[in-house]
Amino acid sequence: MKKLLLTGSWIILAPREEIYKIISDFENMPKHFPAVAQSLKIVERKGNNLTIEAVAKSFGSTFPITMRVVLHPPIGFIANTANHKLKATGHEEFLMEEVVGGTHIKYSYEYDMTKSHVLLRIVAKPLLDRFSMWYWKRAVIDRIKIMVENKTENDFPLKRAKT
Repeated sequence: MKKLLLTGSWIILAPREEIYKIISDFENMPKHFPAVAQSLKIVERKGNNLTIEAVAKSFGSTFPITMRVVLHPPIGFIANTANHKLKATGHEEFLMEEVVGGTHIKYSYEYDMTKSHVLLRIVAKPLLDRFSMWYWKRAVIDRIKIMVENKTENDFPLKRAKT
């Protein structure tokens, strides 16, 4: 396995603009999403194009990454990432559309592990495939719901839902 595509789709009962304010506020990602972002610094900004140096969190470890982000107000962002520790790159899309009563979020992340260690490539699919999107939903989507839908942590139990 050299490439892996992860996708998710959710509805949040809030206007797209409210969600966009949160998801495009990269400086506050560690505060808003502490389970996935340890630190983040925008090192270059040219209009809607950002270069970000970050330390991401996943599977109990941290990873230095570089992100090249293009903001698409008010529908989301598209980013290309480089994970320096795992020698993996990625293409991430967080895009939204208005639906009756809220916002439909379409998320995708394609990992390219061509340059990663062969053992990592072998274990990546079972580790990343289902668990990653479940974890990402808990760490990002559910936290957005808490911020915009007046929900609390108790509304999102940690038990893994059947898929």
